Amino acid sequence: MTAAATALHADAVRALDGWAVADPDQDRLRRDYLDHLADRPDGMWRACLPAHITASAVVVDPAGGRVLLTLHPKVGMWLQMGGHCEPGDATLAAAALREATEESGIPGLELLALDGAVRPVKLDRHRVHCTGKDQPANTHLDVQYVALAPAHAEEMISEESLDLRWFEYDHLPELTDVSVRDLVALARGLVD
Repeated sequence: MTAAATALHADAVRALDGWAVADPDQDRLRRDYLDHLADRPDGMWRACLPAHITASAVVVDPAGGRVLLTLHPKVGMWLQMGGHCEPGDATLAAAALREATEESGIPGLELLALDGAVRPVKLDRHRVHCTGKDQPANTHLDVQYVALAPAHAEEMISEESLDLRWFEYDHLPELTDVSVRDLVALARGLVD
C-alpha cells in the first residue's frame, strides 16, 4: 500500500474516532466503520469487497434555503453528491468535497465546520452494485458531510448525473429515500 493510501486510511480512522455522536444508531455505525478499517487496510477503496468506505456531501445554499440533489443514473433516485475515494484524496473530507465539486460543477464549495473543525454529520450503510450489474452487491459505508454553496451558485450537470436540481428544503422530490431526507433535515438544522 502506498504512503498516500495509508495516510487516507489513517485520516478516516481519525475522522471517525474523533467524531462524538449522540445518536446510538449512528454511534453503532461509526464503530462498525472503525472495525472495518481496523480489519481492512484496503477498506477505503472500491476494490475492497464486500464493503468499502465512500464519501459524500449534501450541497446546501443556506441563503437560498435550498439543497442541490443529483438524479443518479444507476439508482434512479435523487441523492446527495458522493462516491469512491481516489488515490489523490488527502483526507476523507477532501474526497467528499472533490465529489461534491465534480458532480455539482460549482466552484468554491466549502465543507461545514462544526466547533471549528470539518467533521462528518451522518453515516449511511447501503447495498449497491458499484462493481457492475452482473456482479454481487456490495456495501458502501458512506461518510456524509455538508457542503456550503456560495450564494446564488449555479450548478453544471456532469456525465455522472441524469439531472441536477435545486430543491427547497421542504419540497424534496418524490424519488428521494429516507436517508437523503434525514441528511437534508440534519444539514438544514446545522446551517439555519
